[in-house]
Amino acid sequence: MSRIGSIPVDIPDNVKISVAPDNVVNVKGMLGELSQKIAPDIKIEIKDGKIYILRQTEEKKHKSLHGLYRALINNMVTGVSKGFTLQQEIVGVGYKAEAKGQILELSLGYSHDIHFQIPPEVKVEAKTEKRSNTIITLTSYDKQLLGQVAAKIRSLRPPEPYKGKGIKFVNEQLRKKAGKTASSA
Repeated sequence: MSRIGSIPVDIPDNVKISVAPDNVVNVKGMLGELSQKIAPDIKIEIKDGKIYILRQTEEKKHKSLHGLYRALINNMVTGVSKGFTLQQEIVGVGYKAEAKGQILELSLGYSHDIHFQIPPEVKVEAKTEKRSNTIITLTSYDKQLLGQVAAKIRSLRPPEPYKGKGIKFVNEQLRKKAGKTASSA
């Protein structure tokens, strides 16, 4: 039995779930609405305020899909009820960010500023305290989209291995390399 797939997903009071005949799960909550197409081999049952994900056979393919769809549905339910938040830190002298509506304006040491368009499902906030690094806070009900946007922002200036300058996730541990040492000759 799959460890993840066999755990039922609890449905909060403010979340409505429906399964269409073509195996599409729709989740609607106070923060938004999400839908996910489910493979025909996986069955979804809703009873007693819980969602049960069932598979037909013990094949490896069905076992992997079992856990995958349980995790996706759980993320959808959590997203529309509580939401997800990611924080990124900009490290480097002169590096800064400013949120102007749905456009994130980044100054990352290039010859020009970068204007990054944020999707409407994601809310962005950039905060700079005196004598500290700029923190970008991304909030959304869609976990996949949130991760995708955060990865794209990070790819604009990934942290370099010597000083750690660039865009990194808050609390991310970077492996730093030792620089060159003077020769003794």
